[in-house]
Parts: sequence; structure tokens; C-alpha cells
Amino acid sequence: MPTHSETRHLPYSAQQMYDLVADVGDYPEFLPWTAAARVRSRTKQPDGSEVMEADLVISFKVFRETFASRVTLFPDDMKIDTEYLDGPFKHMISNWKFTDVEGGCTVDFFVDFEFRNRILQSAAGFFFYDAMQRIVRAFERRAQALYG
Repeated sequence: MPTHSETRHLPYSAQQMYDLVADVGDYPEFLPWTAAARVRSRTKQPDGSEVMEADLVISFKVFRETFASRVTLFPDDMKIDTEYLDGPFKHMISNWKFTDVEGGCTVDFFVDFEFRNRILQSAAGFFFYDAMQRIVRAFERRAQALYG
């Protein structure tokens, strides 16, 4: 099961980075291999969090899959948790945490997933690290474009 964790220091506020990652509907504009995104529902929770159910269409060469996830936004904690609901994975979770520090913020990112299809899972092992690097860089470039 591929996992990836990374911490980056960026020259933007934690709020700016949180808002960027929380805006799932904009992912097709800048995220590699993301052909479409649709937020199906948003529900405020009594604890101040918000639960969003969203579909992403991932397209890579001949591979095109839709997967559904539940994204829980914790604005008070500057944290975003994603869990897989339906699609090509056996399981998938990701976590983002944003912390203000002098000169910007620290972004902590973690993802763990496994494809149902053994062939896809084997292929993922070959390009997983590069793919994660490209995704993280895409968020950084988007922050630069939005917040300069």
C-alpha cells in the first residue's frame, strides 16, 4: 500500500492554503490528471466542522475513473481529512494540516491508498512518488497564482 507524507514551508498563511485545498471544485483547473470535480453535498456539523461529499474524475492515458470521497473540513484546527467512499480503490485516506509559522505556514500532507485492481496497484508503485511530487507542486503553483 503506497503511503506518502510530506511537510512543506510555504510563504502563505495557513488560512490561504487551507482555503485552496478545501476548494475541491477548482481542482480540475490546476491538479494533474483531474478531469472533473463535483461537490455533491456540504453539511455543517455541530462541532463546527463541515462534511463535503465529492466526486473526482481522474484521467491518465487510457485510465479514466471516478471516485467519491468524504472530505471533512476542520476550519478551527486548519485540518482537512479525506476518506474514500466509492471507486477504483480498496481504500484511500488523506490528511492535510496547516500551521502558521514565521514567514508563512507549514503544510503537512499524508496519503495512503490501495487500488482494487492489482495491475493498477502495480503500476501505481512505479510512478507513485513522482505523482505525489507533481500534485504537491501543483498546489504550490496554484498558491503562487492566487496569492502571489
